[in-house]
Amino acid sequence: MFTGLVQAVGKVAELTKTSQGARLRIDPGGWGHIPDPGESISVSGCCLTLAEPVGGDGLLAFDAIPETLRLTILGDLSAGSAVNLEACCTPTSLLGGHIVQGHVDGVGEVVSVVSEGEYRVRVRPPRDLMEFVTPKGSVCVDGVSLTIAGLGEDWFEIALIPTTLRETTLGELDAGSRVNVEMDVLAKTLVHWAKWARV
Repeated sequence: MFTGLVQAVGKVAELTKTSQGARLRIDPGGWGHIPDPGESISVSGCCLTLAEPVGGDGLLAFDAIPETLRLTILGDLSAGSAVNLEACCTPTSLLGGHIVQGHVDGVGEVVSVVSEGEYRVRVRPPRDLMEFVTPKGSVCVDGVSLTIAGLGEDWFEIALIPTTLRETTLGELDAGSRVNVEMDVLAKTLVHWAKWARV
């Protein structure tokens, strides 16, 4: 489990196709966290398992299976791509964001970015995810915990503060950018329960 509070921005060192998907190696930059093999790390909102001990080069190695590559933006990455990083929570972690599972629900497309005045990004998620969007509710975009600031028939908007723009990759988004989207697990649970209760 994660909170959506990004702890570092890393860079992809390499993405190598394998018979079982892809091996992703990430340079975490100055991130002080050194994960152990088997530890879960959120990579731009996608929960990945560290595949091997961190070596002398400091790179973090992950394996992404075909389903992960198909359902997220990880397959779009290449050497030099920036990614948001967050270590998993412990029972004593301060939950400053919202409950994030790292289970990406789909890939959304940035419709527009307004950078003058209030910095707002409009995202069009897959149509079937819109039922989980609630005014002022939570959403996770590329691993960042955010509040819904605006809502349309097939889009939602997020308003970004200077800290988010400075400490994550969201300030690099342009119209047409693809982003990982995870809807709020509480909204998903309630909608699912309501559908089954009617059956």
